[in-house]
Amino acid sequence: MNPPQLPRWLGLAGLLPQIAAAAVVLSGDGALRFSALSMGYAYAALILSFLGGLWWGVAASHERPPEWLWVAAIVPSLFALASAVPWAVGEPWPGPSLILLGVALIAALGVDHLLARRGLVPAWWMRLRIPLSLGLGLLTLLLGIA
Repeated sequence: MNPPQLPRWLGLAGLLPQIAAAAVVLSGDGALRFSALSMGYAYAALILSFLGGLWWGVAASHERPPEWLWVAAIVPSLFALASAVPWAVGEPWPGPSLILLGVALIAALGVDHLLARRGLVPAWWMRLRIPLSLGLGLLTLLLGIA
């Protein structure tokens, strides 16, 4: 089953900021490189936290959600915060932080898969989540190694 058109198009549009950041970084424009990396980092951290909020909403919308879902829902925000530690203490940034975020975005598909398997989300959920999580995760990894 395909996702409804509006969430599909809005989700795909949500990849545009990371595509723009990658385009700037890969263009070789040294003047904008750090800004593009910084914005790519901020966007990936924001979306990772958004996923946790989404899972919290899924848990809250069910009478008896699995208890692990409440815990899983706070992990993305903690990962996003932890990814800022190198920047906060003067260690190499943003490359390692972007790698952490990219891996976390792709790994989030594991939670989405469990939600779908347990029938806690619509039947079309994974057809929306797979391209979005892989797309943003891979773009973020690209920024991390660029």
